[in-house]
Amino acid sequence: QVRLVERGGGLVQPGGSLRLSCAISGINFRIHPLDWYRQAPGEQRVLVARITQSGSADYADSVRGRFTISRDNVRNTVYLQMNSLKPEDTAVYYCHVQRGGIDFWGRGTQVTVSS
Repeated sequence: QVRLVERGGGLVQPGGSLRLSCAISGINFRIHPLDWYRQAPGEQRVLVARITQSGSADYADSVRGRFTISRDNVRNTVYLQMNSLKPEDTAVYYCHVQRGGIDFWGRGTQVTVSS
């Protein structure tokens, strides 16, 4: 059974930082690319960051230079370090993995950036 559990969301002031984590079980963790998505109220879920099996990362233009995705293949956990947060970063953040053509998602963690 594939399970993804996100942690680390919360309320932060503009300019602040948060670190999200996602523990994944039920897959051969090290062989899969891993993603972070986000969904703001009334909007579609969009890709924020992706990390390959080898650790190469790519980012949405809106977060490049502020967010960093990383992975720990021992702890089976993917992270998203978010710096210089803006109100427009407010959303529910989800981690994602695809296995055998099937998409697996966590329940998400709320990030709210507000003064």
